[in-house]
Amino acid sequence: MWFAADSYNDNHFTSTFTVTALCETVSTHTGSRSTMSDVRSRLTKKQEGVLCSLLFGSARLSLLFKASVHSYKYSAFHQTCDRQGPTLTVAYNKVGFIFGGFISKDFAQTGSNLKDDKAFLYGLDSRGDNLQPHRVHVIDGQCSFCDVSSGPNFGGLVFLDNGTQVSSKPGTFYKFDPALIHGNDLNLIELEVYRVEDSGNHLEKPWRNIDWSPGKRKELMESIKSWKPIITSVSKAQVLLVGPVGAGKSSFFNSLSSVFRGHVTSQAVTGSAGTSVTTKFRTYPVMSDESRKPLPLILCDTMGLEGDVNAGLDIGDITSILQGHVQDRYQFNPLVPLQEEAPGFCKAAYVKDKIHCLVYVIGSSKVKLLPEKMLEKFAAIRRKANLLGIPQLVLLTKVDEACSLVAENLQKVYQSLYIEKMMREATALLGVSLSAVIPVKNYSRELELHSDIDVLLLSAVIQILRAAESYFDDIYQDAKEETA
Repeated sequence: MWFAADSYNDNHFTSTFTVTALCETVSTHTGSRSTMSDVRSRLTKKQEGVLCSLLFGSARLSLLFKASVHSYKYSAFHQTCDRQGPTLTVAYNKVGFIFGGFISKDFAQTGSNLKDDKAFLYGLDSRGDNLQPHRVHVIDGQCSFCDVSSGPNFGGLVFLDNGTQVSSKPGTFYKFDPALIHGNDLNLIELEVYRVEDSGNHLEKPWRNIDWSPGKRKELMESIKSWKPIITSVSKAQVLLVGPVGAGKSSFFNSLSSVFRGHVTSQAVTGSAGTSVTTKFRTYPVMSDESRKPLPLILCDTMGLEGDVNAGLDIGDITSILQGHVQDRYQFNPLVPLQEEAPGFCKAAYVKDKIHCLVYVIGSSKVKLLPEKMLEKFAAIRRKANLLGIPQLVLLTKVDEACSLVAENLQKVYQSLYIEKMMREATALLGVSLSAVIPVKNYSRELELHSDIDVLLLSAVIQILRAAESYFDDIYQDAKEETA
């Protein structure tokens, strides 16, 4: 089981789980808000080891859902746990039993009863020191779970359909003794769902090679400082960051700025309040270290995209931004896009004012959770950018929160099969090539710089500048053909 640190007390881990399927704040069932850094597993180290022994030898558990935080509603469960691969449901009752079920397939709300030869139910009486789990496999020929819009539904055990009350029907899919599974206590005091990862299920060699040495970090920084566009009328590449609320657009600028300033900084406002923290169009120049000279790069931050039609950044505003018509600090209005005659609209837009590279920013664990309306907005933006000849990349942020292997060692990012899977998923959903998808980790909870984080961030910037170069190359070539 992966934690942010390794310390624990006699009974429970005191370390904090990385929760992979929500933004950094969530509403609790009481209506208050709790930061993800406060969410902790209820499992002790010994209990976690027993549960992992039921799975496979190198299994790791990554916390996705905690009912006391996310609510005892099945809609909250599906929001965080759908399409997350193998999962372990862990329920706790008042008499001291830990019980639930494992499936190796996705929860996807298909509306069907599915078979899964690896699925099972289990019960664990945690009241003594001799923890002996009881495991029950599915009845021959029966389905393993109901993939419906309710809570975790294993046929014989159903969670979240009636708040903290569990439905128990031995003989439905599984034949079990209630006394051994849950001690005949169907009142929950907690419910957690974990993604099950196989720490041995990673590539022997990275499929992209990165030099992680301190010397490479310095080399990348110098390459960025010395970069120049081929168009002499332009001194900086303008890069637009677009993505859902909480994806890490502002954090990416802060992180890059931190690398060049030599310490962690936070110029751009970040956070998660359910809606976009950024409400204005902002253009952020990145300053180099000692000289405070601006780098040849401007990161343009926008209001976050939202699934609702009349919420978040409007597609019309994005078009105006791409064409260079929007002034810095323009206040977005989700209901009314910027009009040509309105204040803040720049009619005369030159090459230097336009966007030279468009970057979609998405949290790694959110790729499969993007709603259909959000994908439609991405498709509309992609069509606009294609018409304007603007190259496009994808930044997958929060790779450490999405994969425990990467959380332990960032240098394993290109050996993680899960991260590779999410990158390929992004190519299919956003219509870009795999070479255009770049995983990064922003500075979020760190107080000091880390070389591995820096190298990954700087490598991403190099790819962004190379993409911008292709934009300028096209303009340069068109100009040569016109004068020939």
